[in-house]
Amino acid sequence: MLTRKPLAALGLILSATLAQAHGDVAPQPVDTDVLPDVGEEWLTENPYRDAGIDVWTAAIEIGDSGYNQNCARCHGLGGVSGGLAPDLRYLEAEEFGDEWFVERFQTGYTQNGITKMPAFGELLGQKAAWAIRTYVETRPDDGALDDYTARLKEIRDALDGMPADGGEADSLRAELVLIAEKIETGSGAPVADSPAFRAANLISGDMPDFKAAAEALTIGLSAAH
Repeated sequence: MLTRKPLAALGLILSATLAQAHGDVAPQPVDTDVLPDVGEEWLTENPYRDAGIDVWTAAIEIGDSGYNQNCARCHGLGGVSGGLAPDLRYLEAEEFGDEWFVERFQTGYTQNGITKMPAFGELLGQKAAWAIRTYVETRPDDGALDDYTARLKEIRDALDGMPADGGEADSLRAELVLIAEKIETGSGAPVADSPAFRAANLISGDMPDFKAAAEALTIGLSAAH
C-alpha cells in the first residue's frame, strides 16, 4: 500500500479561479444501485473509502462515469483541471476535504449572481456524490506515472499479444501490482486508481481479459500525457 502524502494545501481548491460556468448542460443521472445505501441525512465523510475492496472499486467505476458526464466539462477529463476550475485531485482524502466537497456538491457555487456550478445534491443524490468523490480522490498525482510509462507500454504490448495459454501473465500481473503500489495520488489517498491498478485487476481471477487490460493501459497512459 502507498504511504499517505502530507495533506495538500487547499489554496488551489478555494482560489478565485472558479471562473468557468457550468452553463445549461443538464445533469446526467448516475446509476448507483449496486452501492450500499448511506441514509437520507448527508454525511460529512466518504462512506465508500473504507467499505471494502468490492464497494470501493464499484464506487470508483460509478464515480468515473458520473464525473466524466457531469463534472469533466469544467473540472477536466480524468480529474485533470485546465486551471479555470479547482483540480479536485488535490482535495485531501479525509473528513476536512470530504466536508468541502459534499457541501459544494449539494449547494453548488454562485459568484456575483452567476451560477458557476449548479447544485447537484437533489439532482444526483448522496450516493452519486460519494462515488464521484471516491473516483477523484484516487486519481494519480501529476507525473506519478512518468517513471513507469516506458515499462507499462512494454507490458501493454505483451498483454495485447498474449497467447491463449496466458504465457507470462502471472509475472506481468505481479509487476503491475508492484508498480500500482508505487503510484501516488494527489489527495493523499493510499491507493491510486492508476492504469497499472486497472490492468492488474483485469488479468486477475479465473477469466483474465488481456485485451481489456492492454486497452486500459493505452487509455490511461494517453490521459496522463
